[in-house]
Amino acid sequence: MVAQEVGEPGDVLTVRRVPVPEPGPGQVLVRVDAAPVHAGDLHVIRGRYGYAPPFPAVPGLECAGTVAALGPGAGAGEDGEDGEDGLRLGQRVTTVGVTGTWQEFVVADAAQVLPVPDSLSVSTAAQLIVSPLTAWLLVTGLDLGPGDWLVQTAAGSTVGQLVLDLSHHLGFHTVNVVRRRATVDRIRALGGTEVVCTEDEDLPERLGHITAARPVSKAIDCVAGRVGADVLRALAPGGELVVYGALSTHRQTDPAMLGIPVPADAIIFGGRSVRGFFLSRWFATTPPRVARRELGEVIALVEKSAMTVPEGQAIPAERALDAVRLAEAPGHGGKPLLVF
Repeated sequence: MVAQEVGEPGDVLTVRRVPVPEPGPGQVLVRVDAAPVHAGDLHVIRGRYGYAPPFPAVPGLECAGTVAALGPGAGAGEDGEDGEDGLRLGQRVTTVGVTGTWQEFVVADAAQVLPVPDSLSVSTAAQLIVSPLTAWLLVTGLDLGPGDWLVQTAAGSTVGQLVLDLSHHLGFHTVNVVRRRATVDRIRALGGTEVVCTEDEDLPERLGHITAARPVSKAIDCVAGRVGADVLRALAPGGELVVYGALSTHRQTDPAMLGIPVPADAIIFGGRSVRGFFLSRWFATTPPRVARRELGEVIALVEKSAMTVPEGQAIPAERALDAVRLAEAPGHGGKPLLVF
């Protein structure tokens, strides 16, 4: 799948047939079974993400597949077929920090290919990095533990559901902000302590009632805009808001709408703070051994069902435009997965 230029995905995406690439020295060829369509993928195409590839470009932030070939020096054994670092031909793997995964074959450095337990489904393996690792790093970055409270927006998203899993595992409570009434019962069923629905509830008022009884000092936000500002103001003095997405800015073109109207009094008099989290930057600034350790923690939690990745929807790659439309449709269900 190739984005010819910056623009709306439905206008610039095409399907191309190209020769199967060969892995170079220290590289691995992965035959892709499934690659998710994330909102971040679509913003890369729109030129509104944290990085911009040279166009034409193959989108895609992660995938799952099997090792199809090992390049020279990629930890190959004497027979030249099996690798030393746990990689072998035909082994199930996922790619880590590799872009351009919306294609049948992907070449990656051996260090960016991670074995996947056989117990995990293709859907789970294809979504193993972006959402679970984001949820894990957000929660551990705020040092959440037994008895703590966390406000999270976009609680019905994949990351939001994984944060709920971690709340059970680590023992913290959650205040969950959703925008659709239809989502409320699902969040309660997943163990959300409190749920606020912006479709028919006043967010500042409801947050005020909830936090009046128990000061809350930690929050994560994937919406930005007015919602992010309301959450920040509701935090206790000294509280911290971590912003990892900006759903409210999707399809916005007015520069004034592409941010958070942070209330000055909350910062000055309340000592509250706002910081961002961007997984690609985390990969770029984290030593590889630390990244693999954190990934190992995540995979172990997923394998023992302490974190459950919602099942995706398999869509043939030839119907990629359907997957793109589905990715941003309200209440679209499981993550669209391009399958080859």
